[in-house]
Amino acid sequence: MVRVREMEEGDIEAVSAVRVRGWQAAYVGIVPQGHLDAMTVEDDADRRRQWFRHPGRESGDLVAIGDRGPVGWVCFGPSRGEVAGVTGRVGEVYALYVAPDLIGTGVGRELLGEAHAAMTGRGFETSALWVLQDNLRARRFYERAGYRADGAAQDDVYDDVTLSELRYRRAL
Repeated sequence: MVRVREMEEGDIEAVSAVRVRGWQAAYVGIVPQGHLDAMTVEDDADRRRQWFRHPGRESGDLVAIGDRGPVGWVCFGPSRGEVAGVTGRVGEVYALYVAPDLIGTGVGRELLGEAHAAMTGRGFETSALWVLQDNLRARRFYERAGYRADGAAQDDVYDDVTLSELRYRRAL
């Protein structure tokens, strides 16, 4: 099993590896292959270091630690946009990735549960997140965790290909 703790700066390389490998596994056939192939752990780690050291950063980061170190990561914080029809404070799960060989073992569920607890501790009453419309596995995962699509959508462009994201939310 894993234990979940707050991310430390020394976890950045491992978290970037989990994130990049997670993208490259989860988004095959969804995100253009050229975009996935161009991703590197080094570039991601450089961006993550800058972001991690940013003064006034409001996000929270948790890592799942297994016998080989960090094997999962979740990032959350205040919602980055308005969520119509919701009263109270809204948080957002910005990202959740698990080492591809551990998907389906409960690591993601553990991370998400700990993120929900931390968000509740920060006074959030609702959690929102965005998921690619064609990422059916992730959509099922979030639906099992109590999230429901709320009708909001947005587009992202990857290598001149427009992909739709759906917003999901649930009460905390």
